[in-house]
Amino acid sequence: MHKLGKRVSACLLIGVTCGASILIGAAAESKVERGKYLVERACMCADCHTPMTPKGEPDMTKWLHGSPLFFSPKIKIPDWVEETPPLAGLAGYTDVQALQMLQTGLKDGKPLRPPMPHFRFNREDAEAIVAYLRTLKPPAKPSGKR
Repeated sequence: MHKLGKRVSACLLIGVTCGASILIGAAAESKVERGKYLVERACMCADCHTPMTPKGEPDMTKWLHGSPLFFSPKIKIPDWVEETPPLAGLAGYTDVQALQMLQTGLKDGKPLRPPMPHFRFNREDAEAIVAYLRTLKPPAKPSGKR
């Protein structure tokens, strides 16, 4: 009976470990899915951060790779951005920098440049956005602008 008890205990331990791994994987998957939802559906980041094809559709081969803005203000707005930076892969940003920017609306202590909204995400949503953007392949040649 003693050997049977050890085997049962070992099986239970393996089962619990596997179950925990699956749950952790599912949590990571759901975090990325939440980030994808926020980026693609709620915030519509691709509208400005993805170049358009000649037909006016998003160029899926350059998804979130940054783009010249297709609109401009009628009056001069200080610090207006003419070209959006790439978001795919978050190249050039640490997770800490990206999280801080998403939670405070500040980059290097200054407000994000217009027309970028000054988002104030909670930590969980900011982490989900970073997790999703890290899954995307960054552009081969970054624009150098952030």
